[in-house]
Amino acid sequence: MTVVNIAQVNKKEVIAFFQSHWGTTEMVISSGIYDCSRLQGFAYVDDYQNILGLITYVIRDNECEIISLDSTKEGNGIGTLLVQAVEEHAWQHHCTIVSLITTNDNLHALKFYQKRGYYLVEILQNAVERARVLKPEIPFIGNDGIPIRDEIKLQKPSTSL
Repeated sequence: MTVVNIAQVNKKEVIAFFQSHWGTTEMVISSGIYDCSRLQGFAYVDDYQNILGLITYVIRDNECEIISLDSTKEGNGIGTLLVQAVEEHAWQHHCTIVSLITTNDNLHALKFYQKRGYYLVEILQNAVERARVLKPEIPFIGNDGIPIRDEIKLQKPSTSL
């Protein structure tokens, strides 16, 4: 099992992975609308090249933004390895910040990223309501019965390594 560049993985399998986790390859967040199957990223694959985890990102100027992170086996370090791969790539490309956006109901992601040195930097109130205009299938109720309303931006500066 290893982390590989997403370009090394069969495109159809990448698309199928996103569709099984998100219902689509499209991600609508306040920073933009993304087709995750077309973004740069890394995959965690087993010995048979099956995707067990996938992370995508975009780089703008000196900031790398993580757009998606998914793992089929939580608690096995896959997510951590994928985030580390993006961070290493970002620092090598002279980014000074790695950022991401998650929703207010995603307490698991908030814990995960804060444990890895990310700071809460902004709450974008009602951002999900605006995203639903473009992607109406975004659910109204999320994890633990929490209404999905807001986006939360997290960042990790390169100085925190």
